[in-house]
Amino acid sequence: MFKLISSEPITSVPGFQAGAVQAGIKTKNKLDLAILYSKVPCAVAGVFTTNRIKAAPVVLSQKHLSSGRAQAIVVNSGCANACVGEQGLADALEMARLTAAKLDIAVGDVLVASTGVIGIPLPMDRVREGIKQIELDPGGGHYLVEAMMTTDTRPKEVAARLDVDGVKLTIAGVAKGAGMIHPDLATMLSFVATDALVGVDFLQSALNKAVDASFNMVSIDGETSPSDSVFLLANGLAGNVPIGFDNGEAFQQALTGVCTYLAKCIAGDGEGATKLIEVRIEGARNESEARQAARTIASSPLVKAAIHGSDPNWGRIVSALGRSGTELTENKLDVHLNDICAMKEGHPTSSSNEKLRMSLSSSDKVLIKVCLNLGAGQATAWGCDLSEEYVTINSEYTT
Repeated sequence: MFKLISSEPITSVPGFQAGAVQAGIKTKNKLDLAILYSKVPCAVAGVFTTNRIKAAPVVLSQKHLSSGRAQAIVVNSGCANACVGEQGLADALEMARLTAAKLDIAVGDVLVASTGVIGIPLPMDRVREGIKQIELDPGGGHYLVEAMMTTDTRPKEVAARLDVDGVKLTIAGVAKGAGMIHPDLATMLSFVATDALVGVDFLQSALNKAVDASFNMVSIDGETSPSDSVFLLANGLAGNVPIGFDNGEAFQQALTGVCTYLAKCIAGDGEGATKLIEVRIEGARNESEARQAARTIASSPLVKAAIHGSDPNWGRIVSALGRSGTELTENKLDVHLNDICAMKEGHPTSSSNEKLRMSLSSSDKVLIKVCLNLGAGQATAWGCDLSEEYVTINSEYTT
């Protein structure tokens, strides 16, 4: 078992420090450049955007990750360093070199991440000066997550504590993301750190599974970006028996718990969002079909708009389910909105629209539960409502 502690900084993991500055990349008086550092080298794993357009930091970090080792992450917000040609790659490499020189570590042990507007070059004069000014501190985790934010309205950070064979371990993570969010990652960055001693192969496998169950089950607007990156660093300072495929179940559960918490924070902080939507699919033929159904419903603009208006139009849910590609039998379908059954065995129930509407309007969290009654497959996805504010934010993003 593990215990989640909300708002716990990533630097609560022993051996990690962080710091951030206002470099002027984003806007004045906003932290926008940060470093996360481990005092010892770490085993590392990473997952990246599936968009075929990849930001320069993604290309560089994928290369550096091939060694299976890292010791620092340098991150900026306000500029994605994407779609600016060879200059972008040169700038990402310079960020790594400057950070490595500051910390006296190898360039290949530095991962780079950038988020913000696409198609503009990094103001490297500000980046160079900013990296010089960053002061690392074991309490600097809160500053790191603030420096990652773009249209986020609040920081996203959490820690998990667990006991493995009598040794206490910590896993902590941060994330940013509020728009361009869709399954298979999105405009999001997430960094996770642990003091556990973990084999590299298992670390990558564990991260893949955790991301698949969490970040890849979130949809805000159906878009993905060139910048998406999730990094997991394990410095081994806990001194535990090495964790691998034969003894990694507890670690996997805690890691997935951390990523799921952060994923739900992203969904609840969607651009212009007023409600968090959780879509729970039960009784599908298998997990794969359950995942597909959950993600399709969570990403439906019509469902999202209905939830925003507290409109109990559950027909939109069934319609999205029907186009998801998931096997279904109409006269076996059950649909619940929050705790109210709206459809039973393919037929509308006696629940009034007013009762459903009141339920939807009384909370900032909405549960959509669909049971297909065909098998044991189940999955959960998260999203948010679609509001007028979303259009406003994205119609003025660069102006």
